[in-house]
Amino acid sequence: MHENERLVRSLYEALGRRDGEAMAACYASGASFSDPVFPALCGAEVGDMWRMLCARAAGIRVEVANVVADEASGRADWQAWYPFSGTGRLVHNVIHAEYRFRDGRILTHVDDFDLWRWSRQALGLPGLLLGWSPLLRNKVRAQAAGSLGKFRAGR
Repeated sequence: MHENERLVRSLYEALGRRDGEAMAACYASGASFSDPVFPALCGAEVGDMWRMLCARAAGIRVEVANVVADEASGRADWQAWYPFSGTGRLVHNVIHAEYRFRDGRILTHVDDFDLWRWSRQALGLPGLLLGWSPLLRNKVRAQAAGSLGKFRAGR
């Protein structure tokens, strides 16, 4: 098993333990992260996002599969089951991740998942009716960015 495959597996093991510090340690200085909710995080924002999510992730369960990694890049499929902190509704998120590595750490991390599917689960009827729309997507992103900003300000 390549060291970067171990790194990816350790990232999700840390998420399952709600260990945001261990997750942040998986990333290189100047790392970037993108997903449908947090589309453009850089540097310390990446670790702080995981710290925030771990602090809120009561009841999370994580599984990772299809991990493939070499010296330069990697990918994985992972799933998370958790109650969404904003509504308490149960979410099962299915995610495909792509990575680039530098010096044994994650330099770029891109998660891809169906935001409409997520919003239907997390938000209920509003997500079902509007989860496909740019209006709701932008609102979800703005709320997530605001939450991360408050979390970072309180550190």
